[in-house]
Order: sequence, then structure tokens, then C-alpha cells
Amino acid sequence: AGMNGTAIENFVCVIFNVSFMNCTWHVGRTATEDTQYFLYWRPSLKEDVTECQNYIKDNCGRHTGCRFQNVTIKYKNAYFLVNGSRSGQNIHISDYTIVEKLTPPLNVTVNCTEASHRCSIWWQPPRTSHVNKNSCFKYEIVIENK
Repeated sequence: AGMNGTAIENFVCVIFNVSFMNCTWHVGRTATEDTQYFLYWRPSLKEDVTECQNYIKDNCGRHTGCRFQNVTIKYKNAYFLVNGSRSGQNIHISDYTIVEKLTPPLNVTVNCTEASHRCSIWWQPPRTSHVNKNSCFKYEIVIENK
């Protein structure tokens, strides 16, 4: 339980370059300047909870995000908790689960033969912090005739 309207809004985490993650959020609608938020996360249910060590702050000094390095998500989901307080009272607590957003495939190669009017396309799966099976990926190819 906590005061309504104090929970964060628009919580988003983006993993990029395989091991870096930025999480951001907006302060609650009724949050005052003395409201402070704290982000905790764990890469899986089997690992310990870790608090953010590199907060992003707004003009009032409130935490509105976190930068992580060396992120590894070994299983399907990561778990997040944002809590905090204002004037000694607890804010409303929210917890979240996210999945990594992937980059495009690597080393795309196209080989077209004029005689057969066919093209072959090869690629490697994108690098990721947590997916080890190539069968997990689905691809879409858009071909433009120029």
C-alpha cells in the first residue's frame, strides 16, 4: 500500500549493445519535490536483488532513471521494483517485468544471379544478453525492386 498517484509512470528499460541498460520513468502525478524513488532489479528469480548505482535525476534531484553496465539476463525475464518515500510516507509501489529489445541481424549477405532471377540472403542472429537459441528468432524480409 502507498499513497495513490505517487507510483512512477511510463517505466521503460532498453538494453543496447548487449550489456548496457537504461531504465527511465516519470514521477507520479501527485509526487511532491521531496518524493524519492529507488530502483531495484534482478536478472532472474535465482539471483540477488541489486539497487541502481547510477541514477538519472530531474531538476528537483528525484531519481527518474538508472544506467546499468555489464547487464546479463540469463533467463527469459528480468524483475524490477521501484519504491520510495515522500515526507516519511511510503509511495505506492509498482513492479515490472521486461524483455530485451533486439537489434537487427548481423552480417547480412545477398547474392543475386541474373540468369536464374533469384537471390539468396544469409545473416547471423543479433547479439543478445540472454537468448542462446537461434530458433527463438523470427525474421521479416522486405525486398524492394530498384
